[in-house]
Amino acid sequence: MLNDFAVVIAGVTAMLAPYRDRVVVVERGTDHTVHADVDLILYDTFGVADHTPTEVRAILQSGSARLVVFSWTTDPRLVQQALEAGAAGFLAKSMSPEQVVARLEEIRDGVLVTPTRPGERSIRRGNDWPGAEHGLTPRESEIVALIARGLSNRDIAERSYLSINSVKTYIRTAYRKMGVKTRPQAVLWLVRNGFDPEELAQERV
Repeated sequence: MLNDFAVVIAGVTAMLAPYRDRVVVVERGTDHTVHADVDLILYDTFGVADHTPTEVRAILQSGSARLVVFSWTTDPRLVQQALEAGAAGFLAKSMSPEQVVARLEEIRDGVLVTPTRPGERSIRRGNDWPGAEHGLTPRESEIVALIARGLSNRDIAERSYLSINSVKTYIRTAYRKMGVKTRPQAVLWLVRNGFDPEELAQERV
């Protein structure tokens, strides 16, 4: 498990602990270097999604283990870039712990797993979260809902435990998918597409 923040690694380790008969976290690194002999590297992009392809290449140079990206951002372009950089799979953070473990087992067995596989979406509006049909990830839906409620980028960062740069990245990718450029346009888009920003933001935060 690789991430820049020890608290994130501790959280994922605790999440996977009940499944220790199927998956064992043997190394927890914050320096993007793998020292142990492992089957899979779970790389949590956290707030640096745009740098994922570069990070994937750098990490893979340090060993022979297969790398799996674990991210809120599941934009098809990013997924493709990560796979082209050498990732063996790409998992969405919207999955349940059981789904994460099952997908890791599949990747271990040589199956290419990406966020488009059935069962990897949050249970919202049937099998989707609000905005999924437009290509928005769960995190992007959360961010635009908070924008619609009038929160500033700094307010959103504090509420979502993200950096300002991460918030700006999510806004940029969400706006591109929505076909808007400004906050008023984003709010209008949400209204036209039947979103309830108040309800969505409360669900996701």
